[in-house]
Amino acid sequence: MQYEFKLLGKDRDSEARRGTIITPHGSVNTPVFMPVGTQATVKSITPETLRELGAEMVLANTYHLYLRPGHEIIRKLGGIRKFMNWQGPILTDSGGFQVYSLSLLRRISPEGVTFQSHIDGSRHVLTPSLAIGIQEALGSDIMMALDECTPYPATFAEAEKSLSLTVQWAKWCRTAKTQSHQALFGIIQGGIYPELRKRAVEEICGIGFDGYAIGGVSVGEPRNLMLDITAATAPLLPQERPRYLMGVGMPSDIIDCVYHGIDMFDCVIPTRSARHGLLFTNQEKIVIKHARYREDELPLDSTCDCYTCRNYSRAYLRHLHVAGEILGIMLCTIHNIRHYMRLLEQIRTAIDEGRYAEFRSEFLKRAAESS
Repeated sequence: MQYEFKLLGKDRDSEARRGTIITPHGSVNTPVFMPVGTQATVKSITPETLRELGAEMVLANTYHLYLRPGHEIIRKLGGIRKFMNWQGPILTDSGGFQVYSLSLLRRISPEGVTFQSHIDGSRHVLTPSLAIGIQEALGSDIMMALDECTPYPATFAEAEKSLSLTVQWAKWCRTAKTQSHQALFGIIQGGIYPELRKRAVEEICGIGFDGYAIGGVSVGEPRNLMLDITAATAPLLPQERPRYLMGVGMPSDIIDCVYHGIDMFDCVIPTRSARHGLLFTNQEKIVIKHARYREDELPLDSTCDCYTCRNYSRAYLRHLHVAGEILGIMLCTIHNIRHYMRLLEQIRTAIDEGRYAEFRSEFLKRAAESS
């Protein structure tokens, strides 16, 4: 089975889309949210449980797996799927964002990025061809081209220079790709400047990729700017290819960006929030450490069908969190991931029924009332 994207339909009153991504290791319904498995694991949860919660595709981190344990080790052990015991599709990023986040530990040149490992200080050079080589060794279903993540704020000249480098690297990545069964996505940069985003779409799409991602958002810019960039860029991308908004993951952001035609999302928010005791529900966000939950015998969310909500009270979860028990992190992660999976299920149903614009309005109204 080879990679393919099937666009199944659109909402009647918005740009929201329904589709299916077909990979050699299974199909993925879109819109989709991918839990982040940075180091070949979604923190505190087993792959079997992840599948039971409704996850269809996970994201793994090229930068981290390159440094530890090493992509060649993972290749020798049968690839990332066997290594982490996840049987479904996997997307790997290129490492560009992680290198961007190193700030003072990196130097960018036309050939690639020279950086120091955050683990031991060792020096490395990540080139576009190496980024592809690492991802081919990992054996992911979808690979990402290496890009330079444009910071915020950036002047027009800085964003233009960054975009030129991203386009140059995208061409290099496309040439370096050797495995036909692995899809490769190009990344649209351009900062907050619509004319640069438009140019990026023209040049990156001109190279030709299996899908397209909007990068350089959720890097510190105000939410309204993120939405403006997404709304202006997504309709320019080819209808017949999936559209991926990188690193955006608050529920209200997903709701709004699906409205503008985005198909794929990833973010650490549900898992990271769970570890810090922030839980998402259909009514309100719950900060479980608060004393108000000390004797609360209710589940986190009475509408949720997850294992945590079926079996444990808010009082018990608060006790685990305050006591620093690992079980608390596990149970909260189960709930947050299931909450996201249910949200995406509801989104897909609303699109199928041609009522996504109405669904969005109702969701955002509830969110405003509970905030």
